[in-house]
Amino acid sequence: MAEDYLTDDEQLDALKVALAEYAPWLIGGVVIGAAVFFGFRYFQSHVTERAIKAATQFSAMSVAMQGNEHAKSRQLAEGIIQDYGATPYADQAQLALARLAVDDGQSEKAIAPLTQVMNNSKDADLRQIARLRLARVLTDEGKADQAISTLADPIPPAFSAPYHEARGDAYLAKKDLPHATAEYQAALAAADLAGLDSSLLELKLQDLGGTAPMLKTVSADTPTKVER
Repeated sequence: MAEDYLTDDEQLDALKVALAEYAPWLIGGVVIGAAVFFGFRYFQSHVTERAIKAATQFSAMSVAMQGNEHAKSRQLAEGIIQDYGATPYADQAQLALARLAVDDGQSEKAIAPLTQVMNNSKDADLRQIARLRLARVLTDEGKADQAISTLADPIPPAFSAPYHEARGDAYLAKKDLPHATAEYQAALAAADLAGLDSSLLELKLQDLGGTAPMLKTVSADTPTKVER
């Protein structure tokens, strides 16, 4: 019978039957929807809370490093890596550990954290910075060949000057003066084109008896970002 021809009592009975049949599904849908909503809100709150805690720890580590409190800085950095490894602060903490190792005259201990950032950081620029610092540490550790391999081509344009300089330092450590001179010249050209201070590179070239390369006109597209 069509619904339009049902009496009021019959329509009420039909509604009761429908509610009895579909109520569990309706209630379940509401419950699931509420769970998803509040679960997402809880997740957001949890992520935000962890980010705030990580930032607080990182700030404390930075203050400790500025105050040359190496033991405290190292403890805080290790805590950040252990507790907040999925945050960007963990990469910065790894770099801090490497710096502390170098400052303490234990450069070999800087290799592991720098390698970690170079291979695993989600930040492309940070990977290149770690790569550059690792090459410098390897050179200081008497591992010039490894340093050169670490800085193998292709060289990121934005890091051209410091990369060529670091490769020049590695070749100089190997007493390979022709290659060292060529790398310093390439570094000087990139530095001048980017408008960076090139006085140290000029001194390195003078010590090797080299000369500065002829420079082309600076292009508007010339990259200017370098690791400092």
